[in-house]
Amino acid sequence: MAKIEPGNGLKSAESRKSLRGTTESLALTDGEGNLFGSDSELNAYTSERQTDKYGFIGGAQQYSEQSAENIPPEVLRQREAKWLDMLNNWDKWMAKRHKKMKLRCQKGIPPSLRGRAWLYLSGGKVKREQHKGTFEELDSQAGDPKWVDVIERDLHRQFPFHEMFVARGGHGQQDLYRVLKAYTLHRPEEGYCQAQAPIAAVLLMHMPAEDAFWGLVQICEKYLPGYYSAGLEAIQLDGEILFALLKQVSPLAHRHLKKHKLDPILYMTEWFMCAFSRTLPWVSVLRVWDMFLCEGVKIIFRVGLVLLKCMLGSQDKLKTCQGQYETMELLKTIDTRYMQEGFLVREILELPVSERDIEKEHLASVRRWKETRGELHCKSLPRMHGAKAIMAAEPPSCQDLRQNPTIIVESPLATKSNGEDKERKRTKEEKNGKKNSFPTPVAAYLEPSEPSPLKDTALLGSNQSLSSTEHDTYL
Repeated sequence: MAKIEPGNGLKSAESRKSLRGTTESLALTDGEGNLFGSDSELNAYTSERQTDKYGFIGGAQQYSEQSAENIPPEVLRQREAKWLDMLNNWDKWMAKRHKKMKLRCQKGIPPSLRGRAWLYLSGGKVKREQHKGTFEELDSQAGDPKWVDVIERDLHRQFPFHEMFVARGGHGQQDLYRVLKAYTLHRPEEGYCQAQAPIAAVLLMHMPAEDAFWGLVQICEKYLPGYYSAGLEAIQLDGEILFALLKQVSPLAHRHLKKHKLDPILYMTEWFMCAFSRTLPWVSVLRVWDMFLCEGVKIIFRVGLVLLKCMLGSQDKLKTCQGQYETMELLKTIDTRYMQEGFLVREILELPVSERDIEKEHLASVRRWKETRGELHCKSLPRMHGAKAIMAAEPPSCQDLRQNPTIIVESPLATKSNGEDKERKRTKEEKNGKKNSFPTPVAAYLEPSEPSPLKDTALLGSNQSLSSTEHDTYL
């Protein structure tokens, strides 16, 4: 029996049991213990409920709406213009203005551009261009029956109160099946892990299936390598890293967990493997993912540390949890105050945990593992700490993302910025009198082999819909 709570999806009491390839079936309830016996009953139920702006039905995100920060429309339009400029000049921003890009991700990516931004940040855009036709080829194959059966059983569990996934056999579940099946064919040695399904579902809410597939590939291989492999060694190592960092952030919480011998794997597995998509209010999930895909796994560590510090970091809170069971129950029901968008983002940004801290503890954890358990069986690729590291690891010819942008918008803000840059350059040249001759500067990235991008043109007075294979949002 699954327990439905106000949140972003399905919370199961058994969710930490067998995160790899579970085959048990969870039933949906209406909040009063009554089972939905058929798809028609479920559809009749959802048709009577309103859908919120995130696509959740019947108030499933009631405290997400309350915790969301209200952004004035004019500010949102300005942010959209800035992001359009970045997306249309992505290689330059990654090379020379990454700090500014990071600040904009911390402020939150505009909803209308979140899908494109996530695809670019993750490096999924580059992978898609490198491997054109790969997803279609994988999609056309039947798939390993062993994984296909498990995936089919898991489809209805992913955000069952979201309009994309509420109908059995609907377009959302079909696309989710396609993405997960394609991944098992792409990485047959790894197969399918249940925790990959919510990751893929979040991506599908913002982009088409092919883009979601490459986003999933990047998250599994670059951001969280080894998380979804058999044995869960990578997640166990990161649990030890989290526990070591907690000693620095909140010694009181660290002592409490150590005293009651609570292994990190018991409380952080779902947090990390699902990137908090099944834990936080939806608006907070989106803000965390904006930063996670830009800055890397340190954001996931910071969120975990903030929650542990807030829930176990004072004597008053510890009075109510004097044992293992009480502590686990407390961590399963995080106080909503600590998960609200504004509070959580501020705490994340103020927490002094860096990539260097994580890598230092990682080396120590690997050393302890080898001393006590022997060699690691999972030989995953090195972890990439965010978009800049992922882009830097690509061959120079693959780093430029200017291949025919889908929608080119000449925003007034971007035009003004470009004009100011040209004016400053002209003034500087006149001042120097062009006395000195310098060699032509080398581009940050080599020019792409693909055709040059179209000339930027403003879209004026068009009442026609824009048809494209790369949508900003899926819905």
